[in-house]
Amino acid sequence: MEVFVAALTIFVLAIFVGFEVITKVPPTLHTPLMSGSNAISGITVVGAILSAGAQQTTLTTVLGFLAVVFATVNVVGGFLVTNRMLEMFRRK
Repeated sequence: MEVFVAALTIFVLAIFVGFEVITKVPPTLHTPLMSGSNAISGITVVGAILSAGAQQTTLTTVLGFLAVVFATVNVVGGFLVTNRMLEMFRRK
């Protein structure tokens, strides 16, 4: 139970810190930073796959699966935004 509480605490703190960091980024810097954050999201996907694959408890498996889904959406969205940004600079 102590391990679960520690993991839940880290998870909640990560959500809070992530939210605070993202909301402090000005809109003009958001798009260029998306391409850099894709690498971090890729690492998140790997960690989430490891967490879901460990299958320690049903809760960790479900949370790991949700982390895989959300991190994958983040990676795909980041690539789409970056591609759209690069399309603006291509010659017609």
